[in-house]
Amino acid sequence: QVQLVESGGGLVQAGGSLRLSCTTSGRTLSGYTMAWFRQAPGNEREFVAMINRSGQTLTTNSVKGRFTISRDNAKNTVFLQMNSLKPEDTAVYACAATQVNYYGNLTSYHIDYWGQGTQVTVSS
Repeated sequence: QVQLVESGGGLVQAGGSLRLSCTTSGRTLSGYTMAWFRQAPGNEREFVAMINRSGQTLTTNSVKGRFTISRDNAKNTVFLQMNSLKPEDTAVYACAATQVNYYGNLTSYHIDYWGQGTQVTVSS
């Protein structure tokens, strides 16, 4: 069992930055494809970014050029650096993991483990 714990959410003004972190105790994350999803009130959960075991990354078009996913295997942590935040980025952001070394847009179908999520609120 992999328990994912997110941190780094909060309230920020439009144009600001936040860095989300996702870590786990016990198992190493280096063997997993890691991803971030988000869900805004009244909306379905949506894919934001992924990084696989090979280090390949992919971000969804709405955050491309603003969000960067990375991983530090030595610290067993995955990050989501979010710059130039917009009010429409407001959502609960959840970390996710799959044992498949995948590259592409992920859906909930692909995910083996979820974190509980961290709230990101961007004020205008």
